[in-house]
Amino acid sequence: MTTPQFNPFTPEFQADPYPGYRQLREADPMHWSQLMQLWVLTRYEDVEFVLRDQRFSANRRSSTNPIVQAVAGRQDSDLPFANATTMLGADPPEHTRLRGLVSKAFTPRSVEAMRPRIQQIVDELLESAEAGQPFDLIEQVAYPLPVIVIAEMLGVAAERRADFKRWSDDLVATLSIQTADGDVAERARDSGLQMADYFRGVIAERREQPEDDLLSRLIAAEDRGEVLSEDELLATCMLLLAAGNETTTNLIGNGMLALLRQPDQLAKLQADPALLNSAVEEMLRYDGPVQATARVATEDMEVGGSTVEKGQILFALLAAANHDPAVFDDPESFDITRDDNRHLAFGHGLHFCLGAPVARLEAQVAFRALLERFPNVRLATDAPPWNGNFILRGLTKLPLTL
Repeated sequence: MTTPQFNPFTPEFQADPYPGYRQLREADPMHWSQLMQLWVLTRYEDVEFVLRDQRFSANRRSSTNPIVQAVAGRQDSDLPFANATTMLGADPPEHTRLRGLVSKAFTPRSVEAMRPRIQQIVDELLESAEAGQPFDLIEQVAYPLPVIVIAEMLGVAAERRADFKRWSDDLVATLSIQTADGDVAERARDSGLQMADYFRGVIAERREQPEDDLLSRLIAAEDRGEVLSEDELLATCMLLLAAGNETTTNLIGNGMLALLRQPDQLAKLQADPALLNSAVEEMLRYDGPVQATARVATEDMEVGGSTVEKGQILFALLAAANHDPAVFDDPESFDITRDDNRHLAFGHGLHFCLGAPVARLEAQVAFRALLERFPNVRLATDAPPWNGNFILRGLTKLPLTL
């Protein structure tokens, strides 16, 4: 049998990557990709091991991968990401310090306190929706909701939300390309500089007059000598904005698509709204908003029966692991009553997604409100368009009939 090759850039893969994940997991679960010069992991056991073991670094710059090295060499020194480590790419003790400064805003109590405001935002977004009228879930709910929430957390002025969404989209678009596409990379650079300039101005204002927002608390931590440099402050704000936007948009869009394509599951949820939380967990497992993450081996070692060399990248396919039959019964089925749903959609270990409680809350509030208002909601198209980003997999449109 010919070993399948991992190529996430084909139209077929972007439309539905799961058959390809299954083929790789069955034929070559520790797959060396000649195209991307890295290891591709598809088994739950291997993905969980790499994310948990601290011998695998989150700092991609430490890799020997020629593509990563080329991108790093082109980074503009004016961008905070080039001069500061973020939580996403840091290892202890830097990761511990950076995450500790931000984590207070994401505790269960802090997040639950956001519920009334998130409910208000969702209700406002649904006010213009009318039965019988065209309705695009992405444009009207899934796209603006996380922008408003994270922007308010950071203290961003309401009139700049559109700018923030554009900047965020341009930055995350660089994740979807095989090599550096000139136009995409240039837009990302321009948006990164504009975002950094905006935050520099807001930081200066908050130093003079603090407010009750996350940015003011981060500045206060810096002023107390907790070692958060200006570049780290800027990079952290930019990371939170980018990470908090498209991921939640994708969760709501992908989740609604899965629910509407399985009308028996929709009927089950409508008959028993108490299943909402487990339904959202199954949406995360079944077609997660973040398909993959990466780690770098800090020493030669064996993983999944293969010898991994120091400096090589291990590309952990979270979405493939979430369909591993060794862990999940009937993994290709969408089942909102699934028990013991130990999915890896938010990662695992030290880098488990800090914003997971916010994403879950936003999705729960959005689905409850939508299904209560429009119990007869249906898909208005058989083939909604995907965004082409194989790491942050999501829809660009999801037309519904209310």
